[in-house]
Amino acid sequence: MALLVTGGYGFIGSNYIRHLESIGYRGKVINVDKLGIGSNVDNLKGLNLDHKFLKLDLAAQNLPENEEIDYIVNFASETHVDRSIKNPEEFYRNNVESLFRILEWMRKSKNDVRMVHISTDEVYGEILEGSFTEESTLKPSNPYSATKASQDMFVLAYVRTYGLNISITRSANNYGPYQFPEKFIPKTIIRGMNNLDIIVYGSGKQIRSWLYVRDNAEAIHTVLLKGKKGEIYNIPGSDEVENIQIVKMIAKTMNRELKIRHVEDRPGHDLRYSLRGKNLEALGWMPKTRIADGLGLTVKWYMENEWWWKPLVNEKVLGVGFA
Repeated sequence: MALLVTGGYGFIGSNYIRHLESIGYRGKVINVDKLGIGSNVDNLKGLNLDHKFLKLDLAAQNLPENEEIDYIVNFASETHVDRSIKNPEEFYRNNVESLFRILEWMRKSKNDVRMVHISTDEVYGEILEGSFTEESTLKPSNPYSATKASQDMFVLAYVRTYGLNISITRSANNYGPYQFPEKFIPKTIIRGMNNLDIIVYGSGKQIRSWLYVRDNAEAIHTVLLKGKKGEIYNIPGSDEVENIQIVKMIAKTMNRELKIRHVEDRPGHDLRYSLRGKNLEALGWMPKTRIADGLGLTVKWYMENEWWWKPLVNEKVLGVGFA
């Protein structure tokens, strides 16, 4: 089968392509990426899976008409909440307009294309007790999650109106190798390696469900092959942990003291995310990697792969101390 992956040089997209390699996938893979923030060609360095790369800005360019495509997995999105607060227009353009072009390409295609659209648990907003299900109301709290909720609504509308064969996944907070250093866990590891203060928003009591990225890749491929048209699949993490506890777990894994610096909380910061994944459980999938094990693998990867992250870090990405 011919599989098109959008955002294949990004964090989750590249880990998904590496998952394809690990399961012995032998079909055609087309990687479409605009090489924006968070994308890095080194994310697939050493890959033995043959794939074709097309540099495209999907917010301004259409998918190629001459490619035979059977499946699409759409990772292409801006993802960082802090940057969405500073520049919401860029997130609207890169998330909503790019998805619209993909949906229009599918609508006009002569092929019976199947797609999995990658969303996020953040579309639900925060939940102080219990867990969100696939039927829960969307209540995004920031420009990033608002654009992701908009994407989901477009997908469901095109499924209903045009009969497109698309499923949606909404995953918990991902972490693991090849994650851009602006995100919480790699930023904490890298600042710790450089003896810099660890920056924590507010009290650090925000609770997240943590999902190791390789588990997410497996879940996404399960949905691609077994999921139903128009169905939503929550992908919960293995553990719910406070941000401040994540820092302490990283310090323990690194076997060093980390100095924590609490800063003013960001606007609209959700206190807790939590998911139930009953639709995915029905397909036979459950997360495999507990947070302690996944953090151990992640810390080890960043400590052993300074060549990968060092060219990416500066004060803008990692905060004060990297001038």
